[in-house]
Amino acid sequence: MRTIQIQVPDNIDMKEYDFSMIIASKLYIDAKLSSGQAAQMVGLSKRAFIELLGKYGVSLFGNSIDDLHSDIANA
Repeated sequence: MRTIQIQVPDNIDMKEYDFSMIIASKLYIDAKLSSGQAAQMVGLSKRAFIELLGKYGVSLFGNSIDDLHSDIANA
């Protein structure tokens, strides 16, 4: 895994962990990372990552009923 460094304004009061979760969550939503890869990115177990997704505004379920049917069909 590679490391990327970003600069954040001083007035943003967030922990590094929150930034990592936000980025990992976004990459997970966009299907760039699996839940396991995203969990590894932030140093969590897959289960812990999935349990925390709601805190970051991410649903495990697709945005539409078609996504849900697709997930069921592929299970």
